[in-house]
Amino acid sequence: MTGRACILAIETSCDETSVAIIEDGLKVLSNIVSSQVDIHERFGGVVPEVASRKHVETITVIIEEALERADRNLSDLTAIAVTQGPGLVGSLLVGVIAAKSLALALELPLIGVHHIAGHIYANELAQPLAYPLMALVASGGHTELVYVETPGVFKIIGRTRDDAVGEAYDKVARAMGLPYPGGPYVDKLALEADGEIVLPRAWMDAESYDFSFSGLKSAVLNVLNQAKMRGEQVNVAHLCRGFQASVTDVLVTKALRAATEYGARQLLLAGGVAANRGLRAALQAKCAAAGLQLLVPPFELCTDNAAMIGAAAFLKWDRGQFTPLDMRADPLLSLEEWSVDS
Repeated sequence: MTGRACILAIETSCDETSVAIIEDGLKVLSNIVSSQVDIHERFGGVVPEVASRKHVETITVIIEEALERADRNLSDLTAIAVTQGPGLVGSLLVGVIAAKSLALALELPLIGVHHIAGHIYANELAQPLAYPLMALVASGGHTELVYVETPGVFKIIGRTRDDAVGEAYDKVARAMGLPYPGGPYVDKLALEADGEIVLPRAWMDAESYDFSFSGLKSAVLNVLNQAKMRGEQVNVAHLCRGFQASVTDVLVTKALRAATEYGARQLLLAGGVAANRGLRAALQAKCAAAGLQLLVPPFELCTDNAAMIGAAAFLKWDRGQFTPLDMRADPLLSLEEWSVDS
């Protein structure tokens, strides 16, 4: 489409309420994120009903704040974008209803966005993308290798067969008695540790790009249980280092092999676990040795936010591919089916 795009984007797939104003898919005028971590911390994880209720309470205020911070009015908008899925259905519904109401009232196009497409295109908010590229998606709900041959066209070549990597981090952190969310604490302790409890790697089939973390989680629980039976104290930092070393070894090795096999010009890290310093460092070292450009989003764009949704929405806006107003929140939305039409 011709003309400047000014997209209001909404993200409510889990426990962050976020609204952003994005111009032409690249310029972030505002990106407001209201986190619910303090609320869910007492439960040791996200409670879907609580998350949905909090989205309802805050969505209108966050929309107003995003417009004010961007110094834009509703009349300046050219489209409304929203995370259609995947995610918690109750949380998704709040964002979808808000977006549909705005689009209908303002007579603007609606663009439903795949959450993982958003995470991938968060990278473009920091630096230009070069195709074809390979994306390693690592988050609380997803662990995937996604080949992107051309803008907005996705092919999943590997995925987790059980736990997502972020989920595994939180589960082992809870078992070790660390606070919620556990991932940052495991990362911190692993980097500070002066020793390591060596844990197994799940490589799967020789040619597979799939992942599995349930066995690694069981190995951590086994170390803790055996120590308890012997009346011994486990060095938690050493266990964190062993866990993180196992995770990063598998993720980095498979991502580099996939990028090489598919002739990718760039390797992108995407998702909440992209904030993990151990994973970032391991990827940077391996990519530098292989002569492969690594793109990692800034820390503020790693976790769920609406700016990434606006960036991905621009792929559809640019092609005039809009979503009907009868769109439904889809917790199982397919990334490959969401790809832009050529």
